[in-house]
Amino acid sequence: MVDGRRERGRRTRDSILQAAVQLVPVEGIDGVTIGRLASELGMSKSGLFAHFGSKEELQLATIDTAREIFVETVVSPARLAERGLPRLEALMENWLGYMQREVFKGGCFFDAVRSEYNSRPPGPVRDAVWADFASWSEILVNRVKAAQAAGHLDPEADPEQVAYELDALGGAANVRFQLDRDAAWFDRARASIHARLEALRV
Repeated sequence: MVDGRRERGRRTRDSILQAAVQLVPVEGIDGVTIGRLASELGMSKSGLFAHFGSKEELQLATIDTAREIFVETVVSPARLAERGLPRLEALMENWLGYMQREVFKGGCFFDAVRSEYNSRPPGPVRDAVWADFASWSEILVNRVKAAQAAGHLDPEADPEQVAYELDALGGAANVRFQLDRDAAWFDRARASIHARLEALRV
């Protein structure tokens, strides 16, 4: 009986967080409150409060859930590709596809929270947002370095510069797509990323 209650509690918590991550790109993470989610899910505030003791705890759990979805959708599948340039290209395609399909309604969860929190003072939520951005940047840099080590890309190229350019191209496509809903921006990003990597091929 106790295990059954725990399992129901876990499922309820998961459903709350799945709703929360879909609200963030549209309403911002500050818009994700216990009251707002209770209304969205048809729950009482007290029932939802039983799973999250504070707004901050809810926000941090929401970021954790979004991170798990991003890794499962973008990062992990790319590891199936051959090491080096193919893995970097797979990562880029997964990332563009994730934004184009709107895995999170209203665009990239992480672009939204970075825009919302980039000028906020340090604190647990901003720190979590920054840590995710740093982690994504590190993944990109490491994939470029791996492609260089495999002999696929120019070893003299600055990995951080290349990673920055790739990130900028994809991010720009997402912003333009959210503004005018034209998926051609992702095709432009794909073409630009391909051209940048082709220029570095050895």
